[in-house]
Amino acid sequence: MNEMSQAPAIELIGIDKKFGAVHANKNINLTVAKGSIHGIIGENGAGKSTLMSILYGFYQADSGVIHIDGKPVTIRDSQSAIAAGIGMVHQHFMLVENFTVLENLMLGAEGGALLGKGADAARDALKKLEADYELEVDPDAVVEELPVGLQQRVEILKAMYRGAEILILDEPTGVLTPAEADHLFKILRVLRDQGKTVILITHKLREIMAITDTVSVMRRGEIVATRTTSETTVEELAELMVGRRVLLHVDKGDSNPGEVFLSVRNLTVKDHRGVTMVDNVSFDVRSGEILGIAGVAGNGQSELLEAITGIRKPTSGEILFCGQPVTGFDPARLRGLGLAHIPEDRHHMGLVLAFEEAENAILGYHRDDRYGNGVFLNPDMVRKAAVDEIGKYDIRPPNPRLKTANFSGGNQQKIVVAREIERDPKLLVVGQPTRGVDIGAIEFIHRRIVETRDAGKAVLLVSVELDEIRSLSDRVLVMFAGKIVGEKSPETGEQTLGLMMAGIAA
Repeated sequence: MNEMSQAPAIELIGIDKKFGAVHANKNINLTVAKGSIHGIIGENGAGKSTLMSILYGFYQADSGVIHIDGKPVTIRDSQSAIAAGIGMVHQHFMLVENFTVLENLMLGAEGGALLGKGADAARDALKKLEADYELEVDPDAVVEELPVGLQQRVEILKAMYRGAEILILDEPTGVLTPAEADHLFKILRVLRDQGKTVILITHKLREIMAITDTVSVMRRGEIVATRTTSETTVEELAELMVGRRVLLHVDKGDSNPGEVFLSVRNLTVKDHRGVTMVDNVSFDVRSGEILGIAGVAGNGQSELLEAITGIRKPTSGEILFCGQPVTGFDPARLRGLGLAHIPEDRHHMGLVLAFEEAENAILGYHRDDRYGNGVFLNPDMVRKAAVDEIGKYDIRPPNPRLKTANFSGGNQQKIVVAREIERDPKLLVVGQPTRGVDIGAIEFIHRRIVETRDAGKAVLLVSVELDEIRSLSDRVLVMFAGKIVGEKSPETGEQTLGLMMAGIAA
């Protein structure tokens, strides 16, 4: 090997970036070997996405140097990143949904004025890429009709078509079934074995251990460690991410199910387009148990939760709460009966970000006697309730006057969790409890959900994180295409649940 072929694929030297008072990247030095899969992990706000955005040209570093294959490069925008051989597959795909695979591939690289000639060349190039990297996909399929795993494959093909030698993937398995994730990892290994370099940004430590050769840990804008993956452990990586030891499994005893608190009978829900999203669904949730609903996002779980919590009117069927028919009741009425709701999207449905923490701590419960006389709020009573919750739930910074937008994602979620659990509900409905939440806060939130169950409450849990469903739930229902396709024990293997989530097995 000559000296140049041994140069790292990427070398970042002294990369620094500030956004006002926020120091997002602090003097970062990172080396990624050619032909390797390199993981980058860290809590939310650790600076991972900022660093990759600098490498892909979305942001300019305030200072520092980038070397690609041993040569200094200036990356002003995504076009110059592509020219330097860097491709990026974003968490939310950048595809034109009503175009075919081939049209998406050609977009921005049409091959001159003679489109027919360009299309023929692109089709030939696509065939070669599919054969080389096991990325088979129908070139004439319309993207919106493809399953999400194949859409992601189109994104990778698009990057390869533009000549990427370095591929950055941002949280690539968030929308995949376990089987689709396994196939993605197989593709990444083929890419690596063909000499490509892969950078994987993920918060899933199990994936880091399964697929990467090396891993760098970021904390508060700095790289605090780089490890050879085979020489580290999940426990060490978690501790490096958070700065303290973290309990990675949910510590819970056996459930003690009692009376039925929630009954859903033959429930059907349509969306605003008239499409059936929940299709004749029935189940019960008992006091003292956590019922988990597993499924890939978009299979009706969101609409089901909205119908149960009064946000969306069902088309048909019945909902009973503690034996009382409550179909079509609005959220305020359901709250009064003892139903608490931690919504899937805290920003749009759980918080008003412009409000102070204390205001959000009573949101939806502001007419309770404990906060005023039903017409006017008593600021001292509101602040006292907020301070109590801040202490109990370790919300940081401990400032009830701070605007909620200024809290981290994990602390914003704790504000919602505290507000709902502290109302002592009979039924707690939880959607995506740890989406976008740091690993330390995940541990805390999981413990609170289990404590709610152990206090004799009923818990209905929806999560796209299969690990979370399996570790928290006492029973698991699997949803696919709006239907419940089976009930399983949480000890059921991931592959079996994954096949059910993909609609392959019941």
